[in-house]
Amino acid sequence: MEKIRLGVAPTKRGFLSMEEAKRQKDKFMAVIRSILPDQVEIIDIDDLCENGILYETARIPAVVDKFRKANIDALFTPHCDFGEEQCAAGVAAQMKVPTLLWGARDERPNTDAGRGRDTQCGMFACSKVMRRFGVQYSYIWNCETESDDFKNGYDAFIRVVSVIKTIRTLRIAKFGARPVPFMSVMANEAELATKFGITTVPISPTAIAKRTDALIAENGEALQAYYADLTARIDTTAMEPDKVLRCAAVAMATKQLMLENNCSVGAMECWSATPIIGVPICMTLGELADAGLPISCETDLNGAVTLAILRAVTLGQASGFLADLTIRHPENDNAELLWHCGPFPYSLKDPASKARLVGGQERWELKKGNITISRFDDIDGEYYLFGGEGKAVDGPETTGTYVWFETDNWKRWEEKLMFGPYIHHVGGVYGNYKKVLREAARYLGLKFDDADEQGIYSL
Repeated sequence: MEKIRLGVAPTKRGFLSMEEAKRQKDKFMAVIRSILPDQVEIIDIDDLCENGILYETARIPAVVDKFRKANIDALFTPHCDFGEEQCAAGVAAQMKVPTLLWGARDERPNTDAGRGRDTQCGMFACSKVMRRFGVQYSYIWNCETESDDFKNGYDAFIRVVSVIKTIRTLRIAKFGARPVPFMSVMANEAELATKFGITTVPISPTAIAKRTDALIAENGEALQAYYADLTARIDTTAMEPDKVLRCAAVAMATKQLMLENNCSVGAMECWSATPIIGVPICMTLGELADAGLPISCETDLNGAVTLAILRAVTLGQASGFLADLTIRHPENDNAELLWHCGPFPYSLKDPASKARLVGGQERWELKKGNITISRFDDIDGEYYLFGGEGKAVDGPETTGTYVWFETDNWKRWEEKLMFGPYIHHVGGVYGNYKKVLREAARYLGLKFDDADEQGIYSL
């Protein structure tokens, strides 16, 4: 994924100590430069303002101009002391990008010997002006620079920005139509475009078949190398070699078509297109997830958006999966089987689970660990984002690709999913990202549906 470009415009009150403001600025700049350095490009204002701190309104146009030329994705306006709300809000109002407010906790109150920084006081003032100017902002509470609260809050904000940037530039490769029985996956392509800027690009499954045939006929080095890698990782002995080769070629063909159409996610017609493609598409979905191009099953466009969001929260560093909600754990009342016939990423496989390819469908269990579950969906023109966290646990072996997922209270989850505008598909990603999803939903105008909060009760 492209780096997040973050404009940083520290602010101070004009009459307060520049020496102290610079001390604060040097501390927090050192911290943020150490967090996600490979994923974030910081654009500062050291060349425009004294000590790189904005406190003069006359400097606002130059700061805005620099940030616009840098095409920043987000803005951070840390307060070195009380700050100048007219400067911080003046820049934010013109940039119209996700904005982060924070200032370091003051060490002491004012005394006769010297005035303190009054940082928290200034942020209350600044937030009101931000609201008045229509700025959408996030906030890390008034905490120490060296604290985990600051570091975790900054990290979360960068991931929120990643989601916003991903959605506003998203292009979905729509491979075919939905399978006839699956009315539940219907989505409004026009609304996705007008509300979020999401573009849907139709691509026929016939195009995959045609490209696959060409790749097999050529039998080039790339296909041979991929086939060798595939058969080294996965036991394919249950299939004829020519079918395995076709599975490999289908994955390569699909990837090429997505890249040629500048699409970062896809929605695949899936099993109903098997007669056209020649083999099940399942393995392709798992393999392309690990290639950074996640694809939903059964032409689930909202599922594709879900996968894009979940990849974005990891800053493109980890694969997600789209699962069916299938059955409750036979012995654990708070666990559910997240399953699909065989499209989960190989990178998420449990090391103890043997990888097999049977009939073009993957078979293995996912690894243990914390998992965030989410679903982007809509009803009557309103868009929702469901989010909750749990963990992978032991359970009976089954076919396909799967993980047994434990929550704190599955009954509450099940009620929320049944009464919400959701279907049997949910997205999953390893890690704890609910607060990132909640904040991203606020920026995107989605109704965040928290799995930890009771919704409508069942009978």
